Amino acid sequence: QVQLVESGGGLVQAGGSLRLSCAASGNTFRVNAMGWYRHAPGKQRDLVAVISSGGNTHYADSVKGRFTISSDNAKNTVYLQMNSLKPEDTAVYYCSAGHVDYAGTYYPYDYWGQGTQVTISS
Repeated sequence: QVQLVESGGGLVQAGGSLRLSCAASGNTFRVNAMGWYRHAPGKQRDLVAVISSGGNTHYADSVKGRFTISSDNAKNTVYLQMNSLKPEDTAVYYCSAGHVDYAGTYYPYDYWGQGTQVTISS
């Protein structure tokens, strides 16, 4: 079992910044990557960013150039620095733990935190 705890969400104006954190605990032996998803009302849960234990990163096109994912492997913690926020970034953000295959595809395990609300006002 893996426990995930997200934090750092809040309400900011468009153009502002937030930094999300997610700490993983429990049986993280099989985890070699962590990612961030977001879920807005009426939309599917979308993958935002992924980072592998080796430091390789991938981003959704919608956040490239604005968001930066980073991690502290020793602490099993992943961060998401969000800059130049837009109203369309409003969503509940969830972190995930999983693995990346040789091709770079991310496969989340069935472990999810409670999510953290990010609201961007116009």
